[in-house]
Amino acid sequence: MDIAYRLAKPLLRTLDAEVAHALTLSALKTAGKWLGTGTPVDNPVQIAGLSFPNRVGLAAGFDKNGEAIVGLSRLGFGFIEIGAVTPRPQAGNSKPRLFRLAHEHAVINSMGFNNDGVEAIRDRLTAAPTLAPTLLGANIGMNRDTPVEQAYDDFVRCMMELRNLVDFLTVNISSPNTPQVRALQSHQGLAETLRSLTTELKRTGDANQATPPIFVKLSPDTDPVLLRDLAIRIKESGCAGLIATNTTTQRFGLSGRIAKQSGGLSGKPLLRLSLHCVEICRDAVGSDYPVVGVGGIFSAQDAIDMRRAGADLVQVYTGLVFRGPGLIHELASAMT
Repeated sequence: MDIAYRLAKPLLRTLDAEVAHALTLSALKTAGKWLGTGTPVDNPVQIAGLSFPNRVGLAAGFDKNGEAIVGLSRLGFGFIEIGAVTPRPQAGNSKPRLFRLAHEHAVINSMGFNNDGVEAIRDRLTAAPTLAPTLLGANIGMNRDTPVEQAYDDFVRCMMELRNLVDFLTVNISSPNTPQVRALQSHQGLAETLRSLTTELKRTGDANQATPPIFVKLSPDTDPVLLRDLAIRIKESGCAGLIATNTTTQRFGLSGRIAKQSGGLSGKPLLRLSLHCVEICRDAVGSDYPVVGVGGIFSAQDAIDMRRAGADLVQVYTGLVFRGPGLIHELASAMT
């Protein structure tokens, strides 16, 4: 797959970013039908009651609708996270909404939770073959027209439809592209919402099937004092772990027309901020609570730095876009 990526890369770079991404997903979907069983780097670790074949995962947003999970699992990931998934289908924001900053090795997206809706994604996952040993997670969100006070209902709907089809769930309270989502981070009822989600998941569980752990994804733009408080409240809510971080609305001195586009920035410029957020979260929750580090990981050294900052696992997205599938084995081999 890495050879195919190197051959296709020059062509993909000439295309609109969202078109190029759609073609990549289509190729991975096709590849999943003929590639053999995946062979992730064997570096197993037990986190949140799950056995990960290695510490490297694919971040949410790359395969929103779970269309190419089989092909993606063959690339060597220890885990894959699809979504964000909302109860009802939504088209997202108007196009263009995905922009490359090639020189900065960064991407700006203002996608807006575009996805097929939880029922279609549930049916797709039901029909999909097993990805084992690669684990599968689903990032769940609220529809853009759902009031913040009703976020719990959206999360529960997605959770119940997907709970028996995934290994873990991620509650997204940090996307910058759906106006009310980040408002959840400062909402007074957040802790109770998360506590209710974990209680409901256990209450309605099947005695013969493990309950998927719930992670919560945080924003890198959160005030450090609030971020620390959030991390503590999330741990106390019964959720299984944190993911730090989502994309940022900051631009780190980037200039030019594309840099002025609205949306979340990912890629190399985000690394330092993500490392700092992971450090804050780790200090807040102690040494034994799961933390996933994501944002700007482009090399083995970046992954090692993320581990030193306190991350148990890492996820990539933009690094995969710019470096290709070879990055996955590089990271997984470097992380202990």
